[in-house]
Amino acid sequence: MGAGFVESLAHPGGNVTGFAQFDYSLSGKWLEILKQVAPAVVRAGIIRDATITSGIGQFAVIQSVSGSLGVDVVPIGVLDERAIETGIDKISRSQGGGLVVTSAAAVSAHRDFIIKLAARYGLPTAFPNRIWVDRGGLISYGPDLIASSQRAASYVDRILKGERPADLPVQAPTKYELIINTKTAKGLGLTIPPTLLARADEVIE
Repeated sequence: MGAGFVESLAHPGGNVTGFAQFDYSLSGKWLEILKQVAPAVVRAGIIRDATITSGIGQFAVIQSVSGSLGVDVVPIGVLDERAIETGIDKISRSQGGGLVVTSAAAVSAHRDFIIKLAARYGLPTAFPNRIWVDRGGLISYGPDLIASSQRAASYVDRILKGERPADLPVQAPTKYELIINTKTAKGLGLTIPPTLLARADEVIE
């Protein structure tokens, strides 16, 4: 809705509907799980796309919870790989550095590069979904994309039977998952708290 594609979630209008991959309130969870998995983090680089509404909104939510978590947050842009590495390098020079990767196509375009840099600089990093953790990232919290895709099938069926997209509300995810890569944690010298492991939907070893 913030990007102007629909009039409202309940009444999209026009010819667009669908399933949102996240809501802005989720963004604060990424900083929370980063702090839980790496309590020493006091300064976090937030990798985001500042050219889109969601990038601005996600950073605003993270910033709003950062004070209560005792973490100073610094935005890192994704204009190109040089900008990303420069930002990450600066965070790595701070004592108690960490990273949060937000959800955006421009961010995901650099997925493997960001994962590689997080490992190279030894920075604990929270990611927006399990794809990052499957590829070597530390920890993620986000919507179950398979479950969302399965729900989307019902909308395709209804539209093919004649319902208008404008009459079908845009739906937020209903299932979220916490994924932890303990092999990556070990490489960073981190011990995952048992309480966090118990909450995880999947632990990659």
